Amino acid sequence: MKWNIVADSSCDLFDTDLSDPEIGFVTVPFVLQVGEREFLDDAGLSVPEMLDAMESTKSAARTACPSPARWMDAFGMADRCIGITIARNLSGSFDSANAARQMLLAEDPSKEILLLDSCSTGPELILCILKLRKWIKEGFDLPTIAEKARIFLDKTRVVFALSSFDNLVKNGRMNRLAGFAARTLGMWGIGIGSEIGEIRMKGKTRGGAGALRLILADMEERGYTGGRMAISHCQNEEMARRLRKAVHDKWPESRVSIHATRGLDSFYAERGGLIAAY
Repeated sequence: MKWNIVADSSCDLFDTDLSDPEIGFVTVPFVLQVGEREFLDDAGLSVPEMLDAMESTKSAARTACPSPARWMDAFGMADRCIGITIARNLSGSFDSANAARQMLLAEDPSKEILLLDSCSTGPELILCILKLRKWIKEGFDLPTIAEKARIFLDKTRVVFALSSFDNLVKNGRMNRLAGFAARTLGMWGIGIGSEIGEIRMKGKTRGGAGALRLILADMEERGYTGGRMAISHCQNEEMARRLRKAVHDKWPESRVSIHATRGLDSFYAERGGLIAAY
């Protein structure tokens, strides 16, 4: 194999989702600690079971990023590798991957390993991975792909909608009474990912219809005029389809794909949440 693209499990894609004899694709899993139980974020994970455990556990759940050893195994599968991680400001995954990169290059300086901080999660990684495959097929070398990828990630935007705030309450980021009131009133929180990978809340509204309106308003405000978009949903395909239809109605030239969140993004988005990148 000449090329291998490696992502952590925040990407909401599985190894089998992208198949090409010349360009491999591998994901390395996070570990999710819920009470006394550990969930490995691989293809065998039952997301509904993990969510049930999170919702029935009073203590805050935790995540552990993929180890350098897992990154090393994935990087070792090809002469040229591109790694992409969840935002460095949200996790130690980038640092773990970078440690693996440095160890492999010390052993074999001829290897080529590019490492990208997505400054995001989920669907933004999906959009970038698709671009990486395209650039590789077009014959660009690694330095050129690195430049193109960083420009692409700088221009891509992410917006999310949360209907559950249990994790925020359990982790002390939201007052328990406020979280209870938000859930009782059917409130949605709308947030965005900043240019440096920080999560910033942008607004709140009652009901799913209001959440979709705020997402569309954010897209228009930040310059979306059509093109490729990806939506990740946590056990809420119906709302993801409603968002896709609303985007198509407003921007007929858009191309929108829908994906189920894997474990890590389910941990962040919680049941019913959406994450969209454009």
